[in-house]
Amino acid sequence: MNRSILLLTTISLCAGSQIMATEPQTGSGETDGYQLVWQDLFDADELNYMRWQIEVNGSGGGNNELQYYTDRPENVRLGDDGQGNGCLILTARRENYNGKSFTSGRVNSKNITAFKHGKVEAAIKFPKTANGLWPAFWMMGNDYDAVGWPKCGETDIVEMGNVTGINNGTQERYFNGAMHWGQGWPNASYAVPSTKSYSLQDGEFHLFTCIWDEQSVRMFVDLDKNPMQSAYFKMDIPANAPDDEWSPGNYFHKENFILFNLAVGGNFPNIHNADGITALNDANGHQASMYVNYVKIYQKGVDSESLFKFDDGDPISSGIGSATATSLHLNYNGASVSASEVCNITVYDLQGRTLLAGRAQSLNMDTLSTGIYVVRAIADNNLSRTIKVTK
Repeated sequence: MNRSILLLTTISLCAGSQIMATEPQTGSGETDGYQLVWQDLFDADELNYMRWQIEVNGSGGGNNELQYYTDRPENVRLGDDGQGNGCLILTARRENYNGKSFTSGRVNSKNITAFKHGKVEAAIKFPKTANGLWPAFWMMGNDYDAVGWPKCGETDIVEMGNVTGINNGTQERYFNGAMHWGQGWPNASYAVPSTKSYSLQDGEFHLFTCIWDEQSVRMFVDLDKNPMQSAYFKMDIPANAPDDEWSPGNYFHKENFILFNLAVGGNFPNIHNADGITALNDANGHQASMYVNYVKIYQKGVDSESLFKFDDGDPISSGIGSATATSLHLNYNGASVSASEVCNITVYDLQGRTLLAGRAQSLNMDTLSTGIYVVRAIADNNLSRTIKVTK
């Protein structure tokens, strides 16, 4: 999905009250040497802007999509799925808005939460997509702002709503994983469609997992229920090949950020007019929602991995994440930020822009105006610590 990224960071910090989940939020767990390093359980009252950004645009995402993405709670919010589970809720609505016939929601973690190599997964409850809805859980290179698409690389962990499923009458079971990369248009792509023996739009949460390392990218569905299954998608990503600028190894060994969105129409379902969208109808009040119960990142703690985070995520009781958060100390004294050792220190604004950077044990912030900033320190052993500073 070639889609432009616009940032909006006017969301309040998540409040303290919690929803008691009825669906287990355990995921596939700490298997094969992976340890949980970051998670968002979406159990707070409001989306945390230190973890996510809401996109606002009607650009069509480069795919001739029909929706306008807004930051309104009608389209993006945290809330109960009706069964006691706190969720990120993206809602598509049939309504006239800024020249579009539909509105919907899309969030991303660009420049806020990104990682290289590991296991990432999300539990998702999909709406009925037939005909015209296009939900997705995916990633792009965190260098998007610098190099654009497709140079940033794109990994689509799951997409539903494709025209093939519509034509075959298998819309609730037909899905795909895909990867896109290259120097420009036309880009290189590799996609693998799958048809499950059971519905993925049955009103239940299904777990989608991507395992990404130095050798390959593999994707699984419901790995928590069937841990011995084969991957529905696998692509090898050999080490960088300097003599071949189109080699996928040049695009998929860097930090990626996470996206969730619910598109309406466009090239994927091959529906380009409002009359063809039958998924939003009288029976559902002309609206439908995608629910994300949680998203988790696991890593093994090896040298090839990295994790960039403004916020430590929801608490985890063990693993690399806990060690990373306490092994490097970072403090702010009202004029400068200081670390417990010489390291690389960077100061960002809340839009993820770099304001100050240096290699030192302390960094003076006197030149910055009064406001809220995010400071990240990275030690020589790759341990990192991130704090929010109010100046």
